[in-house]
Amino acid sequence: MPTPRFLTLDDVAETLNVSWSQAYALVRRKELLAIQIGGRGQWRVEVDELERFIQQKYAEARAGTVPPAEAADAEQATDPAAADR
Repeated sequence: MPTPRFLTLDDVAETLNVSWSQAYALVRRKELLAIQIGGRGQWRVEVDELERFIQQKYAEARAGTVPPAEAADAEQATDPAAADR
């Protein structure tokens, strides 16, 4: 059987070890490119896109750069008082 070209959001969530809703948020914010398929608009992520996303996150980590939204999330996670700002 050939390697699948596309992954479901469940597959993406499992690969990244995050929840389905976190994987969906990445897609909705367009951090992770995905397409909608079928009448119900189910999301599919190309395997190569997921790998590109992972490599981009490693590059950001090496450079010490974090996008603004993630920086705010990280600050709130480490500083509960930041949520009140």
